[in-house]
Amino acid sequence: MWIPTTHNSEAGMTYSLAQPRQHDTEPPGYIMVIDDNREAGAALAALLELSSHTVDYVTDGLTALDAIKRHQPDLIILDVQLPGMDGYAICDVLKHGPATWQIPIIMVTVEGQRAARLQGFAAGADAYLQKPVDMQELDVRIRSLLRSKRRTDQLEQAEAVIFALARTVEAKDAYTEGHLQRLALYSVAIGERLGLGADDLNALRFGALLHDVGKVGVDELIIRKGGPLTPAEYRLMQQHTLIGERIVQPLRMAAAVGPIVRHHHERWDGRGYPDGLSRDSIPLGARIVAVADAFDAMTTTRPYNRVLSLAEAAERLRNGAGIFWDPAVVATFLEWLSTAEG
Repeated sequence: MWIPTTHNSEAGMTYSLAQPRQHDTEPPGYIMVIDDNREAGAALAALLELSSHTVDYVTDGLTALDAIKRHQPDLIILDVQLPGMDGYAICDVLKHGPATWQIPIIMVTVEGQRAARLQGFAAGADAYLQKPVDMQELDVRIRSLLRSKRRTDQLEQAEAVIFALARTVEAKDAYTEGHLQRLALYSVAIGERLGLGADDLNALRFGALLHDVGKVGVDELIIRKGGPLTPAEYRLMQQHTLIGERIVQPLRMAAAVGPIVRHHHERWDGRGYPDGLSRDSIPLGARIVAVADAFDAMTTTRPYNRVLSLAEAAERLRNGAGIFWDPAVVATFLEWLSTAEG
C-alpha cells in the first residue's frame, strides 16, 4: 500500500512517500493515537487507517487512560507534550499497570535531545521517534511491535491453559487441595534464603505450581490409588515428569521451569528419576521443590501415610538429607520453618 505525502509544519510532522508494505498478509491492529495537536493527530490517524488499522484518536492523557480501561488497544502512539499529564507520566502509568503493561507504546516528540529519549525509555516506551515522523519507519516499528504483542498474547493464552491443567490435576485428588500453593510458598521461602534473584524466584514459583502438571497424562486410577503402586503402575507414574516438561514448553520461562518439572523426583544419591541425576547435577530449582514437596506430603492427609507433626517431618528431612535431598536445601528450609513457627 502506498502512503500519500503530507506535511504539517506547525506540528513538525512530515509524512513522506513510503515503500509498498512487504507484509500485507499480517493482520492490522487497533491503534490509539494520543496527541493534543488536532491537525497532526487526525492526519496520522487517517494515514494509519489507510494501512487498514483501526484507529482511535484522543487529544489528552486522562481521556486516553479512561478509554484504555474500556477497550485496550494493540498499540499506542503517544505524544510527549500533552495538557495535564504529559506523555512520560501516561507511559509510566500504563507500563506499571498489571492489565496494561504489555501494550506497546511508541513515543513521539519534537525534542531530539538524548535526555528526552532516555526519559521516554525510562518511562517504559518500546520505541521513541522524533518529529517529523518518517511514516516508513513508523510503519516498520508498528508491524514489529504488533507482531511481538501477538506472540505475547498467544503465550499468555498458552500459560492460562497450562495453569488450568495444573489445577485440574490437583482437583483429581481431594487429598492434595492447597498443595500447589503451599509448595510455591515453601519453595520461594527457600529460594529467598538462598539469595536467588527475582527472575529465579518467579521461575521457582512457576515450577512449584506446575511440578505435577504431567499427571494429566496419567491414568486417574493410578493417581487416586490408596495403596502402593505395582512396578508397572510406578513406571507409568514416573512418566508424569516427562509429560510435564513437554506441556510447559510454550511458557516464556520454559527454559527455567522445564528442568524443575522434569527433575523434581531426582535424588541426591542418584537413585531418582527420570535421569538418575545426583548431587549438584540436579537443577537447584528441582532440589528445592523436592524438599518442599516431601515436607508437604508428610504433613498433610494422604491415603498412603499418616500425618506427621512438624517435628517428625523435620526429623525425617534431616535423616534423608544427603540421601534423598540436598543437605543445604534441607537445612535452609528447616531454618526458615523454625522462624515461621516462631
